[in-house]
Amino acid sequence: MEKQAVVVEKLTYDYPGSEETPDVQVFEGLDLQIESGSFVAVLGHNGCGKSTLAKHFNAILLPTGGTVHVYGMDTADEGKLIDIRRTVGMVFQNPDNQIVSNVVEEDVAFAPENLGVDPKEIRRRVDEALQQVGMTRYREHAPHMLSGGQKQRIAIAGVIAMRPKCIVLDEPTAMLDPQGRREVLSTISQLNKQNDMTVILITHHMPEAVLADRVIVMSDGGIIADGTPEQVFTQVELLQSVGLTVPETTMLMHELSKEGFDLPLDALSVDQCAQAIYDFIHAP
Repeated sequence: MEKQAVVVEKLTYDYPGSEETPDVQVFEGLDLQIESGSFVAVLGHNGCGKSTLAKHFNAILLPTGGTVHVYGMDTADEGKLIDIRRTVGMVFQNPDNQIVSNVVEEDVAFAPENLGVDPKEIRRRVDEALQQVGMTRYREHAPHMLSGGQKQRIAIAGVIAMRPKCIVLDEPTAMLDPQGRREVLSTISQLNKQNDMTVILITHHMPEAVLADRVIVMSDGGIIADGTPEQVFTQVELLQSVGLTVPETTMLMHELSKEGFDLPLDALSVDQCAQAIYDFIHAP
């Protein structure tokens, strides 16, 4: 098994201009490695390059310069395109753009059918995928009758039915209400932990990034912070300087620390935050 799921070396990418406008450079010599089996959140404000980077991971976009390898395959190798797309699945913001059938289980079967998978194997994959996203009971429903969170889980099921090693989710909760967001995030976490699937979550929501093993913060096409959630979110001033907030718990600790209270900034969950404040108050 490849130790690295993604290896980006000296990546350059330019969006083509027109006769009147020049090309727009997004990356210039970007380097990045993502370990197989990890859960990585790529964080940044709109326009920072995170979605453009995500589209390089399964060859939707190809480098202007440098290379992107996924599980040892060069995304610029046309002969590897089908294997790359099988290996790295993409889930986008709007599930309606990925749902193509009028029945849930037919939609989940769509991609494996196009890959020429044996019908008995397709049946097995559809059943497993629907179970993994908690949507088995809706297998015969019409997707357009489902909630936003349910639709997104069907879109995820359609991707995992291809049996990818890695799933890239580009702002998958952007159009969802809080309940739908919780459903999708729970599904993502389970895929990573139970299937050992590499998960790359593109987001600008701090509570989502906290769930990851590793957080990469992007700004203006570059990486400005990279580490565990605890390591990244304690850099409050850096994140604020590029227009990002930090989790509410971190901000509370940060503000209290500025007032002279010696509290840990890496208490990210509500429980950890409450415990740290309790311990401080009751310290001898």
